[in-house]
Amino acid sequence: MSNPPTDTQLIELARTVLATEADALNRLRDELGDEFAQAVRVIFETNGHCIVSGIGKSGHVGRKIAATLSSTGTPSFFIHPTEASHGDLGMIRNDCCVLAISHSGETREMRDLIVHCNSQNIPIIAITHGRSSFLGKRAKIIVPLIDAPEACPNGLAPTTSTTLTLALGDALAVAVMHLRGFSREDFGARHPGGRLGLQLQKVSDYLIENADAVPAARAEAPGREVVQIITEGRQGCIAVIADNGDFVGMITDGDLRRAMGQDFFEQTAKDMMTSDPVTATPNQRMSELIEIMVSRRITNLCVLEDQKPVGMVHLKDLMQKGYF
Repeated sequence: MSNPPTDTQLIELARTVLATEADALNRLRDELGDEFAQAVRVIFETNGHCIVSGIGKSGHVGRKIAATLSSTGTPSFFIHPTEASHGDLGMIRNDCCVLAISHSGETREMRDLIVHCNSQNIPIIAITHGRSSFLGKRAKIIVPLIDAPEACPNGLAPTTSTTLTLALGDALAVAVMHLRGFSREDFGARHPGGRLGLQLQKVSDYLIENADAVPAARAEAPGREVVQIITEGRQGCIAVIADNGDFVGMITDGDLRRAMGQDFFEQTAKDMMTSDPVTATPNQRMSELIEIMVSRRITNLCVLEDQKPVGMVHLKDLMQKGYF
């Protein structure tokens, strides 16, 4: 019985796998041709869905490609070839296109789907190594996979081939996204529940969901009143406003502690406040606001609209709500 591999040998094996797949990706990049651009335009010009199908490891990759297309502006979903043969072909309308994934192009489970699409003049884009295969002969466009060795030591398990397929799917999605002029705002609208979506929100969206009243004191309010307002507000800070309601400064717990002394109750809010604090506007992106707060080590920030305080943003709340 041979000795188990050492850590060094395992790391070297991993480097070999990565090098094998990286070399294949570089070759694929260099050999990419006009078929790729044609496939991008077919997907872009499709009025319906781009339906992705594959089986086995190709199916797993296909699900990810469909998800990436959907999240970047191209309506898409995955159909399992076997389910397609048992009724799900009805999900494929004449205004759709199909992205069929099969390394050999001879996957028997996909034949019914391929024949159906041909009979309905539904364009098939094939990601395959088999140009002369059943799929290759019936596809409108072939985005070819190069002949590259699998990274598996036995040369059997789909490794390099699935990496190439996934990379081609990403390239297709990004190229179509570019044609659509898909923006950061569009991306945020499709990812409202994730961190990226949260950061792409406007500050006004955040305030709608976190609509706490802004505790405020008049500039001439005495120290005793300031203490009461900041205590009752429970936000660790208050806005300071002029008689017309305009924002003139901000008082935090830290400002209050620094003002403590023998003459504290003779001071006014104006004496204690930071008169030119960093503020935000409702139209700013949350990502911009977060960058400002983190880089300048600001824990509380007031949002102003027409010089009036309309909200407070607290770094601790942003962390708790998953903004970063």
